[in-house]
Amino acid sequence: MFRSPVLLVIAHGSRDPRHAATVHALTRRARAQRPGLRVETAFLDFNAPTVPQVLSRLHLSGVREVVALPLLLTRAFHAKTDIPAVLAEAATRLPGLSVRVADVLGPSPLLLRALERRLAEAGLAPADRATTGVVLASAGSSDPEAIAVIAEIAREWRHTGWCAVRPAFASASLPRTEDAVRTLRAEGVRRVAVAPYVIAPGRLPDRIAAGAAAAGADLVAPVLGPAPELARLLLRRFDAAALTPSRLPALSA
Repeated sequence: MFRSPVLLVIAHGSRDPRHAATVHALTRRARAQRPGLRVETAFLDFNAPTVPQVLSRLHLSGVREVVALPLLLTRAFHAKTDIPAVLAEAATRLPGLSVRVADVLGPSPLLLRALERRLAEAGLAPADRATTGVVLASAGSSDPEAIAVIAEIAREWRHTGWCAVRPAFASASLPRTEDAVRTLRAEGVRRVAVAPYVIAPGRLPDRIAAGAAAAGADLVAPVLGPAPELARLLLRRFDAAALTPSRLPALSA
Protein backbone atom coordinates (compact mmCIF):
# COMPACT_ATOMS: atom_id res chain seq x y z
CA MET A 1 0.00 0.00 0.00
CA PHE A 2 1.24 3.50 -0.89
CA ARG A 3 1.57 5.91 2.04
CA SER A 4 2.65 9.12 0.29
CA PRO A 5 -0.19 11.19 -1.20
CA VAL A 6 -0.58 11.18 -4.97
CA LEU A 7 -1.17 14.49 -6.71
CA LEU A 8 -4.17 14.26 -9.03
CA VAL A 9 -4.41 17.28 -11.34
CA ILE A 10 -7.98 17.74 -12.57
CA ALA A 11 -8.35 19.72 -15.79
CA HIS A 12 -11.57 20.78 -17.46
CA GLY A 13 -10.94 19.07 -20.81
CA SER A 14 -11.65 20.24 -24.35
CA ARG A 15 -12.37 18.98 -27.85
CA ASP A 16 -9.30 20.95 -28.91
CA PRO A 17 -6.31 18.56 -28.81
CA ARG A 18 -4.01 21.42 -27.81
CA HIS A 19 -5.75 21.57 -24.44
CA ALA A 20 -4.85 18.07 -23.25
CA ALA A 21 -1.35 18.34 -24.72
CA THR A 22 -0.74 21.53 -22.74
CA VAL A 23 -2.11 20.06 -19.51
CA HIS A 24 0.16 17.04 -19.85
CA ALA A 25 3.15 19.29 -20.53
CA LEU A 26 2.39 21.20 -17.33
CA THR A 27 2.07 18.08 -15.20
CA ARG A 28 5.31 16.73 -16.65
CA ARG A 29 7.05 19.93 -15.60
CA ALA A 30 5.63 19.63 -12.07
CA ARG A 31 6.80 16.02 -11.93
CA ALA A 32 10.28 17.07 -13.00
CA GLN A 33 10.40 19.75 -10.31
CA ARG A 34 9.49 17.22 -7.59
CA PRO A 35 11.21 13.88 -8.31
CA GLY A 36 9.53 11.10 -6.41
CA LEU A 37 6.09 12.67 -6.36
CA ARG A 38 3.51 10.67 -8.26
CA VAL A 39 1.51 13.06 -10.44
CA GLU A 40 -1.59 11.90 -12.32
CA THR A 41 -3.86 13.80 -14.69
CA ALA A 42 -7.62 13.50 -15.17
CA PHE A 43 -10.29 15.48 -17.01
CA LEU A 44 -13.84 16.48 -16.18
CA ASP A 45 -15.08 16.33 -19.76
CA PHE A 46 -14.13 15.63 -23.39
CA ASN A 47 -10.79 13.92 -22.65
CA ALA A 48 -9.65 10.70 -21.04
CA PRO A 49 -8.92 9.54 -18.47
CA THR A 50 -11.80 10.76 -16.35
CA VAL A 51 -11.53 11.47 -12.63
CA PRO A 52 -13.39 8.26 -11.60
CA GLN A 53 -11.18 6.20 -13.92
CA VAL A 54 -7.95 7.53 -12.44
CA LEU A 55 -9.14 7.24 -8.83
CA SER A 56 -10.28 3.67 -9.41
CA ARG A 57 -6.91 2.77 -10.92
CA LEU A 58 -5.03 4.40 -8.07
CA HIS A 59 -7.17 2.60 -5.49
CA LEU A 60 -6.64 -0.73 -7.21
CA SER A 61 -2.87 -0.18 -7.12
CA GLY A 62 -2.92 0.42 -3.36
CA VAL A 63 -3.05 4.21 -3.18
CA ARG A 64 -5.11 5.46 -0.23
CA GLU A 65 -4.15 9.16 -0.03
CA VAL A 66 -4.85 11.55 -2.90
CA VAL A 67 -4.59 15.32 -3.16
CA ALA A 68 -6.93 16.48 -5.92
CA LEU A 69 -5.89 19.79 -7.44
CA PRO A 70 -8.39 21.66 -9.64
CA LEU A 71 -6.48 23.08 -12.61
CA LEU A 72 -8.56 26.24 -12.41
CA LEU A 73 -7.67 29.89 -11.95
CA THR A 74 -10.79 30.92 -10.01
CA ARG A 75 -13.35 29.35 -7.72
CA ALA A 76 -16.42 29.12 -9.90
CA PHE A 77 -18.93 26.37 -10.77
CA HIS A 78 -16.43 23.61 -11.56
CA ALA A 79 -14.47 24.19 -8.36
CA LYS A 80 -17.53 24.64 -6.16
CA THR A 81 -19.82 21.95 -7.59
CA ASP A 82 -18.50 19.59 -10.28
CA ILE A 83 -15.19 18.58 -8.74
CA PRO A 84 -16.43 18.11 -5.13
CA ALA A 85 -19.30 15.97 -6.42
CA VAL A 86 -17.14 13.63 -8.50
CA LEU A 87 -14.59 13.28 -5.70
CA ALA A 88 -17.23 12.60 -3.05
CA GLU A 89 -18.75 9.88 -5.24
CA ALA A 90 -15.39 8.22 -5.69
CA ALA A 91 -14.52 8.40 -1.98
CA THR A 92 -17.83 6.68 -1.18
CA ARG A 93 -17.35 4.02 -3.83
CA LEU A 94 -13.70 3.20 -3.07
CA PRO A 95 -13.24 1.89 0.49
CA GLY A 96 -10.45 3.53 2.48
CA LEU A 97 -9.68 6.19 -0.09
CA SER A 98 -9.04 9.64 1.36
CA VAL A 99 -9.15 12.61 -1.00
CA ARG A 100 -8.10 16.09 0.01
CA VAL A 101 -9.00 18.96 -2.29
CA ALA A 102 -6.34 21.61 -2.90
CA ASP A 103 -7.15 25.23 -3.55
CA VAL A 104 -7.59 26.51 -7.08
CA LEU A 105 -4.49 28.14 -8.52
CA GLY A 106 -5.52 31.77 -8.40
CA PRO A 107 -4.91 34.31 -7.24
CA SER A 108 -1.15 34.03 -6.74
CA PRO A 109 1.94 36.17 -7.36
CA LEU A 110 3.31 33.22 -9.32
CA LEU A 111 0.51 33.64 -11.85
CA LEU A 112 1.43 37.30 -12.34
CA ARG A 113 5.03 36.25 -12.92
CA ALA A 114 3.87 33.71 -15.49
CA LEU A 115 1.78 36.38 -17.23
CA GLU A 116 4.79 38.68 -17.38
CA ARG A 117 6.95 35.85 -18.72
CA ARG A 118 4.47 35.35 -21.56
CA LEU A 119 4.30 39.08 -22.31
CA ALA A 120 8.10 39.20 -22.50
CA GLU A 121 8.07 36.22 -24.85
CA ALA A 122 5.58 38.12 -27.04
CA GLY A 123 8.03 41.00 -27.37
CA LEU A 124 7.51 43.41 -24.47
CA ALA A 125 10.72 44.80 -22.97
CA PRO A 126 11.02 46.06 -19.38
CA ALA A 127 11.32 49.61 -20.72
CA ASP A 128 7.88 49.27 -22.35
CA ARG A 129 6.07 48.79 -19.06
CA ALA A 130 5.22 52.42 -18.28
CA THR A 131 3.76 53.07 -21.73
CA THR A 132 1.84 49.79 -22.09
CA GLY A 133 -1.74 49.08 -21.14
CA VAL A 134 -2.56 45.44 -20.51
CA VAL A 135 -5.86 43.65 -21.02
CA LEU A 136 -6.10 40.78 -18.55
CA ALA A 137 -8.32 38.48 -20.59
CA SER A 138 -9.89 35.54 -18.78
CA ALA A 139 -12.30 32.87 -19.95
CA GLY A 140 -15.18 34.45 -18.04
CA SER A 141 -17.75 33.18 -15.58
CA SER A 142 -21.26 33.85 -14.35
CA ASP A 143 -20.00 33.51 -10.76
CA PRO A 144 -19.70 36.98 -9.14
CA GLU A 145 -16.89 35.79 -6.86
CA ALA A 146 -14.77 34.72 -9.84
CA ILE A 147 -15.40 37.99 -11.67
CA ALA A 148 -14.47 40.01 -8.58
CA VAL A 149 -11.19 38.08 -8.28
CA ILE A 150 -10.21 38.91 -11.87
CA ALA A 151 -11.01 42.57 -11.31
CA GLU A 152 -8.91 42.63 -8.14
CA ILE A 153 -5.97 40.97 -9.90
CA ALA A 154 -6.12 43.66 -12.59
CA ARG A 155 -6.13 46.40 -9.93
CA GLU A 156 -3.16 44.90 -8.10
CA TRP A 157 -1.19 44.28 -11.31
CA ARG A 158 -1.67 47.91 -12.34
CA HIS A 159 0.38 48.98 -9.31
CA THR A 160 3.47 47.12 -10.54
CA GLY A 161 4.31 49.74 -13.14
CA TRP A 162 1.98 49.19 -16.10
CA CYS A 163 0.32 52.23 -17.64
CA ALA A 164 -3.08 50.57 -17.15
CA VAL A 165 -4.55 47.11 -16.65
CA ARG A 166 -8.13 46.25 -17.58
CA PRO A 167 -9.99 42.97 -17.06
CA ALA A 168 -11.86 41.35 -19.95
CA PHE A 169 -13.76 38.13 -20.51
CA ALA A 170 -14.25 35.73 -23.40
CA SER A 171 -17.70 34.61 -22.24
CA ALA A 172 -20.45 35.12 -19.65
CA SER A 173 -19.23 38.54 -18.51
CA LEU A 174 -18.32 41.92 -19.93
CA PRO A 175 -16.27 43.66 -21.24
CA ARG A 176 -15.00 41.53 -24.10
CA THR A 177 -11.32 41.65 -25.03
CA GLU A 178 -11.90 43.87 -28.06
CA ASP A 179 -13.89 46.36 -25.97
CA ALA A 180 -11.16 46.59 -23.34
CA VAL A 181 -8.53 47.15 -26.04
CA ARG A 182 -10.60 49.93 -27.62
CA THR A 183 -11.20 51.56 -24.23
CA LEU A 184 -7.48 51.74 -23.57
CA ARG A 185 -6.91 53.23 -27.03
CA ALA A 186 -9.61 55.83 -26.36
CA GLU A 187 -7.84 56.75 -23.13
CA GLY A 188 -4.69 57.50 -25.10
CA VAL A 189 -2.65 54.44 -24.12
CA ARG A 190 0.28 54.21 -26.52
CA ARG A 191 0.74 50.43 -26.59
CA VAL A 192 -1.87 47.77 -25.78
CA ALA A 193 -0.98 44.17 -24.94
CA VAL A 194 -3.41 41.33 -24.28
CA ALA A 195 -2.44 38.78 -21.62
CA PRO A 196 -4.67 35.68 -21.69
CA TYR A 197 -5.34 34.57 -18.13
CA VAL A 198 -5.99 31.01 -19.24
CA ILE A 199 -3.97 27.84 -18.86
CA ALA A 200 -4.44 25.95 -22.11
CA PRO A 201 -5.47 26.66 -25.71
CA GLY A 202 -9.04 26.13 -26.83
CA ARG A 203 -12.19 27.85 -28.03
CA LEU A 204 -12.22 30.68 -25.47
CA PRO A 205 -8.50 31.53 -25.76
CA ASP A 206 -8.99 31.62 -29.54
CA ARG A 207 -11.87 34.05 -28.99
CA ILE A 208 -9.56 36.24 -26.87
CA ALA A 209 -6.95 36.29 -29.63
CA ALA A 210 -9.56 37.07 -32.29
CA GLY A 211 -10.94 39.95 -30.24
CA ALA A 212 -7.46 41.34 -29.69
CA ALA A 213 -6.73 41.20 -33.43
CA ALA A 214 -10.06 42.78 -34.35
CA ALA A 215 -9.41 45.73 -32.04
CA GLY A 216 -5.81 46.21 -33.20
CA ALA A 217 -3.92 45.20 -30.05
CA ASP A 218 -0.17 45.57 -30.50
CA LEU A 219 0.57 42.10 -29.21
CA VAL A 220 -1.09 39.05 -27.69
CA ALA A 221 0.81 36.87 -25.24
CA PRO A 222 0.61 33.07 -25.37
CA VAL A 223 -1.56 31.23 -22.86
CA LEU A 224 0.08 30.40 -19.53
CA GLY A 225 0.60 26.75 -20.50
CA PRO A 226 3.45 24.83 -18.87
CA ALA A 227 5.17 27.92 -17.49
CA PRO A 228 7.63 27.00 -14.71
CA GLU A 229 5.77 29.35 -12.36
CA LEU A 230 2.58 27.32 -12.87
CA ALA A 231 4.39 24.07 -12.15
CA ARG A 232 5.74 25.56 -8.90
CA LEU A 233 2.26 26.74 -8.02
CA LEU A 234 0.83 23.24 -8.49
CA LEU A 235 3.38 21.93 -6.01
CA ARG A 236 2.63 24.71 -3.52
CA ARG A 237 -1.07 23.93 -3.62
CA PHE A 238 -0.30 20.23 -3.21
CA ASP A 239 1.91 20.88 -0.18
CA ALA A 240 -0.69 23.08 1.48
CA ALA A 241 -3.39 20.43 1.08
CA ALA A 242 -1.15 17.52 2.07
CA LEU A 243 0.41 19.18 5.11
CA THR A 244 -2.53 21.08 6.58
CA PRO A 245 -5.45 18.65 6.71
CA SER A 246 -7.26 20.76 9.29
CA ARG A 247 -7.57 23.53 6.67
CA LEU A 248 -8.63 21.21 3.86
CA PRO A 249 -10.49 18.28 5.43
CA ALA A 250 -10.52 14.96 3.65
CA LEU A 251 -13.51 13.55 1.84
CA SER A 252 -13.43 9.98 3.16
CA ALA A 253 -15.60 6.95 2.72
